[in-house]
Amino acid sequence: MKMHRSVCCLVFAVIMSCLCASSFAQVAVGISVRVAPPALPVYTQPICPGAGYMWTPGYWAWNDDAGYYWVPGTWVVAPVGLLWTPGYWGWSDGLYGWHRGYWGPHIGFYGGVNYGFGYGGVGFAGGEWRGRSFYYNRSVTNITHVTNVYNKTVIVNENHVAFNGGEGGVKARPTHEEERAEHEHHKEPLAAQTRHEHMASQNRQNFASANHGRPAIAATAKPGVFKGKGVVAAKSAGAPYKAPAISPKQARGPSAPAAKHASAVANANNKSKPANHTSAPTNKNNTSSNKANGSRPNTVSNNKAQNTVRPNETHAAKASTPRPTSHPASQPHQDAPRSNPAPRPVAQHQSTSQPPPHEQSMGKAAPKQGKGR
Repeated sequence: MKMHRSVCCLVFAVIMSCLCASSFAQVAVGISVRVAPPALPVYTQPICPGAGYMWTPGYWAWNDDAGYYWVPGTWVVAPVGLLWTPGYWGWSDGLYGWHRGYWGPHIGFYGGVNYGFGYGGVGFAGGEWRGRSFYYNRSVTNITHVTNVYNKTVIVNENHVAFNGGEGGVKARPTHEEERAEHEHHKEPLAAQTRHEHMASQNRQNFASANHGRPAIAATAKPGVFKGKGVVAAKSAGAPYKAPAISPKQARGPSAPAAKHASAVANANNKSKPANHTSAPTNKNNTSSNKANGSRPNTVSNNKAQNTVRPNETHAAKASTPRPTSHPASQPHQDAPRSNPAPRPVAQHQSTSQPPPHEQSMGKAAPKQGKGR
């Protein structure tokens, strides 16, 4: 009996340790797209509403129906002792994958993307925790009515590229400190941040197709507040806007499995150029829909993306394993994901008809097949 209890306790401990370990690991790609996000717009930071608020920079999010849309930067009440690591787009194997942000005791890797206002690509220079109080660096943050401040000069990089790896992306890899930060305990984005992103997706003027990389609501003083004194418009686009050559539904890639940032970025930087990230898939073996009672056993249906923006859109999704095509060399990244309901195989047609039963009973021999067939 004692041995049985010991074994049960050991098994329970192992299960709990695995569950805890999963919360410590960095959640990686949840959305993948075949076209790069626009450059980060140029804008000023709204005044900090008060002590305890931390700046979370704006970013381009994805909507399956309308493409990239801007989520305004905003001030949020930070969990005591934790810092915000922004999310970022990282290129790998012809797709741009979204790595969502998180709260943790140290700043992790965010692709080397320069979001500004203390997020220069590595670490965070906008402030620091001293006990239970957050102190702001006045040289990079817009502070007026807060007394917990200090001054530290920060060199500003004017690069507005919004993604890591691939052609034209930021060439950065995680530092040892950032790799250690990935294994620390992380917290999900706050409910206010999730709601803020969802509300941004409901405003048409936030979409790049409408604002051409220069959103009218570039930043807000508080999350979810898109009108009033604290709303800041973009001064300009970070670079000339180029509309994608394919529709958002064509641009949407399969949901990628969760992986560590370090391995994902290393894989992305080992490739010199993205493959077919601006052209529409041309695999003729894939059909957009299965005709009733006419599907062949090897037919793959091209799933239409169903992940419209919701409050939890940035959560990692389950992987859809791509089905290889007959020409992998010419079409390396255009495999459609396996459709959820597998197509039903149809019985193959018989090349020759069977003799009627009465002829078989009469003893007629079937014609002999020639050689070589």
